[in-house]
Amino acid sequence: MTQHPDAVLAPSVAPNHHEPASRLALHRVLIDTYHENVAYLHRDCAVYRAEGFKALSKVEIRVNGRSILASLNVVDDETIVACGQLGLSKAAFVQLGAKEQQTATVSQAEPPESIGALHRKLGGERLALDDFRAIVNDVTEHHYSKIELTAFVVATNRDELDREEVYFLTQAMIEAGRKLDWHEHPVVDKHCIGGIPGNRTSMLIVPIVAAHGMLCPKTSSRAITSPAGTADTMEVLASVELPFRQLQEIVHTHRGCLAWGGTANLSPADDVLISVERPLSLDSPGQMVASILSKKIAAGSTHLVLDIPIGPSAKVRSMPEAQRLRRLFEYVAKRLDLSLDVVITDGRQPIGFGIGPNLEARDVMRVLENDPRAPMDLRQKALRLAGRLIESSPDVRGGDGFAIARDILDSGRALTRMNAIIQAQGSHHFDHNQPQLGTLTFEVRAESDGVVTGIDNMVIARLARLAGAPKVHGAGVDLLRKLGDPVAAGDVLYRVHAEFQTDLGFAQQLSSKASGYTIGVVADLPHVFVEF
Repeated sequence: MTQHPDAVLAPSVAPNHHEPASRLALHRVLIDTYHENVAYLHRDCAVYRAEGFKALSKVEIRVNGRSILASLNVVDDETIVACGQLGLSKAAFVQLGAKEQQTATVSQAEPPESIGALHRKLGGERLALDDFRAIVNDVTEHHYSKIELTAFVVATNRDELDREEVYFLTQAMIEAGRKLDWHEHPVVDKHCIGGIPGNRTSMLIVPIVAAHGMLCPKTSSRAITSPAGTADTMEVLASVELPFRQLQEIVHTHRGCLAWGGTANLSPADDVLISVERPLSLDSPGQMVASILSKKIAAGSTHLVLDIPIGPSAKVRSMPEAQRLRRLFEYVAKRLDLSLDVVITDGRQPIGFGIGPNLEARDVMRVLENDPRAPMDLRQKALRLAGRLIESSPDVRGGDGFAIARDILDSGRALTRMNAIIQAQGSHHFDHNQPQLGTLTFEVRAESDGVVTGIDNMVIARLARLAGAPKVHGAGVDLLRKLGDPVAAGDVLYRVHAEFQTDLGFAQQLSSKASGYTIGVVADLPHVFVEF
């Protein structure tokens, strides 16, 4: 096991091979185990030997009448965990609500109550709503180990869930957490299924729709595998980790917000499942529907516009696939009484010019200020989606939403509303005219004359990640050419920004193998059949 640099701060406890379980002293081990409870015992600890524990077995830990389940790791280094101590990962320590050096008991854990339902699903059986409720409850309470979580994720992957089971899973995930009630109707929101770098339309839609008077409380996630999530980019402009009461005040005062959703306890099982799905690169239709709709309904949304981009390097790569996914979303949304408008959009390339928090925030603010340097594709897509949300208002005729949204943006009312939201959330004084970008750069140039006929979303996203985004706000990729643009050999296609030489080197290695750009002739441009 790798020793954490802070682990040497652990208080030294002399070995006592006859120490009773009740005398184990809790010790916080500063290891991020990403939504998994992990316990640590020294191999020479009397409790470890007496109880017959094995590495990766599941244990129950009790302190002051509270208990958690955790996976056990066995260590041989007393600077990490000494005999007589029970180490807990950061996640486990927080969940238990304990203090350093409190005494705790540890024992073999009973299997989760829902393990029988999980085994039946692994055997290919169809599960009922109560089965999913039991499984989701155990997931939320961290009763499943990573191995058991993986088994559930794999058992529900791809076509292993029928559409009613997807509804059952979604309903169970909603019930497992808090459900917000804004005491208004409609409450609108927009969501994209992901996979398109730079797609920061939410940061434009919220101020446009809020300026129209509609309630749009946008709680977003941070990036997990992308160069920036909405919360990461908004954090460049303002604080996003807000107490829920403050969030409520902002929404009621300004008709909208752009905040991180982690503090609201909305569909908490989703975050745990994602911790397994993402490393396995699993994103099945059923799990995607349950994840998105459970979060939106728990957040109190009554009307949702859902963006499904299609393109050669998007999550969805054909119209038939997009239509199948649309029908599944619509079925579950109808069962949950959520008004859903699915829009199929162009996902052939990144949206906007900047990929990475500071670069994306620059693009958003340029659109809001009607700056001639603003990316037109980001502006137009945001207006179309905002228009669809505005049309959910009973006072707006179908087809009029785009013109209303455009007027709100062109008049400066959207900028005024965004500035008010930024001030209310706590402004970070970002200068979008001179954004602070990584000082280490390199450029990727066209190797031949022609037209840009392809931009690989996944390659560009990975380049930005390797350069340091989203952790380093100024890192990322600045696109200078988009699909259909003519180029001559030697023209700059994009510029990569990094803050650290190691990050820059990783990005250079990838770009030398795959630039992400294809140069050809106009006839080679990929066609995509979308709704706008």
